[in-house]
Amino acid sequence: MSEEFTGLTAVVTGAGSGIGLATARTFTAAGARVFGLDINVGAMDGVAEWIPCDVGSTDSVTTAFITLAARVDALDILVNNAGIGAVGSVEVATDEEWARVLNINVAGIARVTKAALPMLRRSAAASIVNTCSIAATAGLPQRAIYSASKGAVQSLTLAMAADLIHEHIRVNGVNPGTADTPWVARLLNLAADPLAERAALEHRQPSGRLVTAEEVASAIKFLASPEQLSTTGAMLAVDGGMYGLRVAAR
Repeated sequence: MSEEFTGLTAVVTGAGSGIGLATARTFTAAGARVFGLDINVGAMDGVAEWIPCDVGSTDSVTTAFITLAARVDALDILVNNAGIGAVGSVEVATDEEWARVLNINVAGIARVTKAALPMLRRSAAASIVNTCSIAATAGLPQRAIYSASKGAVQSLTLAMAADLIHEHIRVNGVNPGTADTPWVARLLNLAADPLAERAALEHRQPSGRLVTAEEVASAIKFLASPEQLSTTGAMLAVDGGMYGLRVAAR
């Protein structure tokens, strides 16, 4: 693989598994020094330098960036990937679930970005990439809280891009379709018929299969690349055609 990120420093939240882990691996392979912020080290050993961090806590985020600042002076790339899911309609959603998901998925991006900005401003070409979801642009059943949070992430991404463009800090987002990640695997295991449920999720995407974490990581790498200095305020769909295509069933 090319080493186009050589000399760059990146932070990836939620780097212990899934899309975050795949992104950390992709960046490391491209030559970046990668710090993974997560509650647990997960599988990032040997992939990224782990800094314990709960994006749902301002104190935890502040402490994580104090640790980061002791190791590096500047930050070139921030990937706001950490997030949690939720299942159910508005009828069954509780106030506690609303507060928890919005705090981590939306406010978490804001507090991490706020903490990172002083270091991002020291970069010659800083980039922020937020992990959003197809749930921001398509109505999915039994995903009310999650969809609301990801709709907010998409709007937040555009607002951040507008606020930071004159500081030469680019902000973009990825909208993955249903991805083959540990979180989706856990949902499938809860289904009465996991194989049938997986087939239904695959069929929902025109490509006929789940998105891989590596495909999303590749899209994040593209958006974060210093070769894309004119790309900001963009949302890149990595969803097997789910958002834009209406194709006949096979």
